[in-house]
Formats: sequence, C-alpha cells, structure tokens
Amino acid sequence: MPTRRSFLAGAAALGAASLLPNLACKRPNTMHDDAAPSGLLFDISLAEWSLHRALYGGELDHLDFAKVAREDYGIGAVEYVNSFFKDKAADEAYLAEMNRRCADHDVESVLIMVDGEGSLGGDDREQAILNHHRWIDAAAALGCHAIRVNAGGAGSREEVAARAADSLHRLAERGAGSGISVVVENHGGYSSDGSWLADVMRRADHPGVGTLPDFGNFLVRGEDKERGMDAIWYDRYVGVTELMPYAKAVSAKSHDFDEAGNETRTDYARMLGIVVAAGYRGYVGVEYEGGGLPEPEGIRLTKVLLERVRTELS
Repeated sequence: MPTRRSFLAGAAALGAASLLPNLACKRPNTMHDDAAPSGLLFDISLAEWSLHRALYGGELDHLDFAKVAREDYGIGAVEYVNSFFKDKAADEAYLAEMNRRCADHDVESVLIMVDGEGSLGGDDREQAILNHHRWIDAAAALGCHAIRVNAGGAGSREEVAARAADSLHRLAERGAGSGISVVVENHGGYSSDGSWLADVMRRADHPGVGTLPDFGNFLVRGEDKERGMDAIWYDRYVGVTELMPYAKAVSAKSHDFDEAGNETRTDYARMLGIVVAAGYRGYVGVEYEGGGLPEPEGIRLTKVLLERVRTELS
C-alpha cells in the first residue's frame, strides 16, 4: 500500500494530467499494486442496486442477476445487495443456485452490500454485529471477497467512531478465517465525511477492514427547511482521496449524462485518476442510481464512460 505522501503526489499528477466451497466462484483480486484480473488498469463489475427498480417491481428475479449482467451488459462480475435475498443468507440450496447461475454465465461474485442489519456505530450494536455474521458466511459461500457494511449510529463523532471501529475490527476477525473483508461505504451522516471515515479505518486497525469509496454519497446532512438547515455536502474528490488508501472496492455512482456521455455530477476522468493513483487495481462497480433514464440505458452509459476513461488513463 502506498504511503500517504506518495499517494497524494500521484493523485495530483494524474489529476493534472465456509459454505459450498466447491461451488463458489473464483474470488476476485482487489489488492492495491496487483493487476486487475483481466490485466487492464481496473475491471468493471455491476452493482445490483443499478437494477433496483426492476427488482422491486418484479421485472427481474434476483437469481437472474448474473445472467443479465453477462448477457445484457457484457459484465462478468457482480455486487449483490442483501435486500434482494434477505431471507436466504443461510439457505445453502439457494446460495448453491446463485453459484450455479454464476458458473453458467462465467460471472464472478465480488461482494454483498449489507443494509438493514442494525447500526455498527450505535450503543446497541451487539445485535447488529451478530446480524452481520450470517452475511460473512454467505459471502464466503458465494466466493465474494467482502461484505459492505454501514458505520452509522447515534451519538457524537467521537462516540460513533469509537464504536464503529471496534465493531469493524470484531467483524473482520470473524471474517478472517474465510478470507472475507469488511468494507465501509461513505453512505450518509458521519461516514460521508472522508476524514472521519479514514480515522475509523485507522482505529479499526485490521487488515480485513477497508473502505468502498462511492463517487456520489457525500451528503453529510440533508436539508431541513423546518429547522432552517441547509444540506451539507463533503467534497467528493477530497473524500475519495482520503478513502482510497484503505479501498478494497470502488463504486462508480452515476445519475445523469450529457450529450458527450459524461456524468453530470462527477468528473470521471478526475475521479478515476485519483483511484488509479492510489494503486488500486480491483473492480470498479457500475452503480446507476438516476431516475431520468431507464436502468439499462444508465448502466450502459456508465460502463462506456468507465471504459473510455480507463483507456485514456492507460
């Protein structure tokens, strides 16, 4: 892993320029300094949230996600969201079927994004920690390398940071035996403050704890008109720069595109320059979240943009 000094220098330069082990898919490479599995600068995965409208609307079955990723979008790696198979974490037959679908379409399972299992930074976090154990086991069964968790909770910055760091360390200890890392996304509140989350990483002090920098999730506090409070946004480029030294996954959030195919909220060339300068050579996940385009079109535009910028950076 590069030092902070060498990382910042590189970023500036670029900116200027165990269940079912026999069925589990191959675990992807997500380490800094190693080549992406394809030999390219980075590889592209598809976050299941990109299809949340189709999934919630019954137009797509979770079990068909791997097939759709490969056949519809030409993407060979997937990032699951636990909401779409919430009651199946310990269902060996269901997980085996997920693995079979992946194998049939030559798709790798990258990680599981875990929501709704309690606050890891709250004062009642013991049950939340236990709730995440089953997703660590499910990730191992599916051949993933990590689960993505949230570091939220009520309390002061210091209180939540201390609790979250301890919870993450304990979960990473639980996942170490099966090679599962625990990664935190900037996902609102304190976690969308890059300096806060980077400090939590240092406090957690475990090689199995890392970040999943998301290009767009930097809303620290939402607008509250009744209380006369404006929305507070953290600078996304600063935030990603602060989180990349700990990154084990990256989420390329997208919402809207201009006529040239560029994302209108994030400068992908600048952002991916930061990612690459950090020495990251793992998967960058397509996560289309916009409402102005059909999900398939948003996914394809995001993928094309990632491919174009990857070529430019190479």
